[in-house]
Formats: sequence, C-alpha cells, structure tokens
Amino acid sequence: MPQPAVDPSVVPSSSPVLLKITSIIDRLEPAQLFVRPQPLEVELGSGDGSFLVNYAKLHPERNFFGIERLLGRLRKVDRKGRRMQLQNLRGLRIESAYFIEYLLPAGSVTALHIYFPDPWPKRKHRKNRLINETFTRLAHQVLQPGGVVYLRTDDADYFSQMTEVFAANATFVPVETPIELSEVVTDFEKTFHARGIFTRRAAYAKKP
Repeated sequence: MPQPAVDPSVVPSSSPVLLKITSIIDRLEPAQLFVRPQPLEVELGSGDGSFLVNYAKLHPERNFFGIERLLGRLRKVDRKGRRMQLQNLRGLRIESAYFIEYLLPAGSVTALHIYFPDPWPKRKHRKNRLINETFTRLAHQVLQPGGVVYLRTDDADYFSQMTEVFAANATFVPVETPIELSEVVTDFEKTFHARGIFTRRAAYAKKP
C-alpha cells in the first residue's frame, strides 16, 4: 500500500506543529508523525485548542491529533503547544468528515473527541451535521476495540440526534465520561458556562 507523503520538515522531533501532507488520498501512518509511538486520541474540530492542548499536557503518555478547518484556530493550537513544549500533539487543517473516512487507518484510535460541533439548527441544513448514522460507522472503523467516542454539545436537538444514532448502532455501548475529562473544558464551553448554558455529554465505547 502506498504511504502518504508528509513533508518531513514539519515533523520536528521536539515540538508540535501543523502537519502539511502532500496527499489526501493515502491513509496516514500516525506512529510516524509523533516523537514516540503511543495510543492516539483525535479531536475533530479543535477550535483554539483550549481542550486539546490542556488534555495533551495532562497525558504525555498519549498522542493527540487535532483536526480543524480554520487555519487561524490551528495556529493558536500550534502556538499553545509550542509554548508548553508538548511533544505529543499534532494538528491538521482538513474537514473532519473527510479525515475520519479517508485518512485515519482502521483501528488506529483509542478515543474520538467531538465537542460543540456546528449544530446547523435550521432543518434544511441538518444534513450537514457531523454526527449522524454514517459517522457511527466511520467511528467504528477507526476505533480500536474498547475505544470511545466522547461527545459534548449545548444544543438539545443535536444531542438527541447524537444519542439516537449511537443507540441505533449495536456495535457501541454507552459509557460514562470520566470526571477528569469533563473538567477539561473547551473555549466554547467556557463561554457557555459563563452565560449559564448547560453542557450535554455522552460517550460510547466500541464493543470488543
């Protein structure tokens, strides 16, 4: 199988960087993108990195990959990661749905984090939501047995959709979100909490 071409100049040995891949049709080899081969967790939609950077700092024994469409946000992730001298953090500018379907190898991830994705509240736009029936199948594909999808949103309608599609997929079982994980909040979550807006959480583990 052909290997994806990754520019080696942006994978230094001692600092997190924004990766620049030269192919978007070949699957990545995550172990080649980090200083050490470790269990991999992925955040789809990393925002400014408030969650991802802090969680990566708490867990140097894991590798973390942040996916974000907006370059300005990824640059914030990069600056924060470099400032903390994290070696277990990488970021890539690409659409989350494409990344999980075409670039992540099967069984390569121990956890997927999806926090406050765009709710697309208008009915005619709901087809654009990331979490749907197709997503559950893709999540099952990339997760290792026992791997977990962690979800957060402030939108009641989207939360209902999230829980419904995962409940309908018999390859997943609901699990509790660890307290330690819940306490690491995103940039959106900080704003919502300040405004008294409730965070809805769910988590689902892939059956062994």
